[in-house]
Amino acid sequence: MNKKRSIRRFVFLSIIAVIGILLSVCPFHIPFTNQTFNGFANSISLGLDLSGGLSVVYDCETTGDNIDLSGAIDATKTRLQEILYNQGKSEAQVNRQGANRIRIEVPDADDTDEIFSFLENPQTLYMTLEKADGVNSPEIYISGSDITNVYATARNDDNNKLQYGVVLEFNNEGKANFSKLTGEAAESSEKLVYIYLGEVKGEPWGSLKCESQINDGSTFISGKGLDSADKAKEYALNIMSGTFNVKLTLVEMSVISATLGRDALTYGIIAGAVALFIIMLIMWLRYGDFGLLADFALVFYMILMLFFLQAIPFVQLTLPGIAGIILSLGMAVDGNVIIFERIKEEYAKGKKMHIAVKSGFKRAFWPIFDSNITTIITSIILYILGTAAIKGFAITLFLGIVLSMFTSLVITRFLVKSYLPLNSTKPYKARLYRDKDVVEISEEVETVNTTEKPAEIVVDGGEKND
Repeated sequence: MNKKRSIRRFVFLSIIAVIGILLSVCPFHIPFTNQTFNGFANSISLGLDLSGGLSVVYDCETTGDNIDLSGAIDATKTRLQEILYNQGKSEAQVNRQGANRIRIEVPDADDTDEIFSFLENPQTLYMTLEKADGVNSPEIYISGSDITNVYATARNDDNNKLQYGVVLEFNNEGKANFSKLTGEAAESSEKLVYIYLGEVKGEPWGSLKCESQINDGSTFISGKGLDSADKAKEYALNIMSGTFNVKLTLVEMSVISATLGRDALTYGIIAGAVALFIIMLIMWLRYGDFGLLADFALVFYMILMLFFLQAIPFVQLTLPGIAGIILSLGMAVDGNVIIFERIKEEYAKGKKMHIAVKSGFKRAFWPIFDSNITTIITSIILYILGTAAIKGFAITLFLGIVLSMFTSLVITRFLVKSYLPLNSTKPYKARLYRDKDVVEISEEVETVNTTEKPAEIVVDGGEKND
C-alpha cells in the first residue's frame, strides 16, 4: 500500500466520521418531506429514571381455586400492556418481579392521575342478570377472564349519525356464556345486564340494556353516558381493568419528576464525556500515533453505539445503562491496550514495524476474545435473571462489548495498517522502542527446534558407539 492510498483512506474515514457525528447529534428537516430527523442521540428511548414518570408494583393473587398463578400473571401482564398502549403509553414497560409481583414503569408520564384512575385499585369484572340483594348472590354469567379485548370506537347509527361506544370481544367460553346471558336478558321484563367490579354485592358499577340475544362473540355498547370519545375511552379502560386474571394489590408506588430525570441524564452524559476525554488523552500520551488511531476508532464506537441504541426497538436507556456504556467503553480501550502492548513487545524483540504490528494483532486476538466472551455471558445472565434496572445495564453492556470487539479487532486494525505506509521509519512516533544491542529481524521467521544426531565415535576394535 502506498502513501497516497493511505491518505485517501483516512480522508474517506474522516468524512464518514463527520457524517456519523452529525447524524448522531444534529436534528434536521428531511428535504422534500414533512419529516424531521432528530438524530440518533435524541431518538433513543429513555427509561423511567432519565425521563421521569411513575413506577408501581402490584402483588398478585389468584381469583379462584385451581388457577395457575404464573400463567394468570402472564395474561394480566399482557392486558396491562394493552391498556397502557391504548392510552398512548407505548414506551411503558410491564414486567414480572419475583414469583408473584408485577412492576409497571411509565416513562415521561405527565398525567399520573389519569393512569392511576384504572391502576390504583383494579378489580375483577362480573356480569349478572340480577342485582345483588345482600342475601342471595346472583348467578355470574361472565367474568373478566372471558373477555379478550375491549376498545373504544365510533360508528354511524341507523340515522347516519356518529355514535361513540365500546366494543367487547369474548373468547369461546365467554361467547357461549354471553349468548346465554343476553338471551335470558332479552326475555326478561327489565332486559338489563348488570356489571360489577370487585365483589358482587351492593349497587352494580353499571348496567346494559339488551333487546336481543347476541351470538357472534362481540358486542357494541353505546348510550347516553358514552356521548364523546373521551367518555367511551374511559368506559373501555374501566372494563379492561376488570379483565385481569389475578387480583392486584398495590404495594409500592414512586413518581420521578421529569426535572430529576433530565438532571440524571445530563450528569450521565457529562460523566461519559469526561471519561472519554481522559481515555483519549491517556491513549495519546501512552501510545503516540497509535493512541490517536485508537481514539479515532473510539469515535466510530460511539457513533455505532448511539445508532444501535435508537435502532433496537426494545432498548430503553437508563442510568444503569449509561454505566454499562461507560464500562464497555473501558473494555474497548482495554482491547487496544492489549494490541499495542503486544506490538511493543514484538518490536522490542527486533522485528520490523510492520512485522511487529502483524504479530501483535495475532497475539492479542485470543486474550481479547476470551475476556470479552466471559463478559458477554455475564451480561446475558444478568438480563435473564435481573430486574428492569439490571436489564438496562445488561443490554448496554452486551451491545457495548460486541461493538468494542469490532472496533478494536477490525477498525483499529484497519487504521493501523493504513497508517504504516505513512510512517514505517519513525517508530518512536508510535512509542515503539528497543535496546540498541537488539538485532533487527528483516523477515518474520518462526523458531524451529532441531536436534542434531551425535557424531559416531570409533573405539578399540573398530566398534562404533552412538
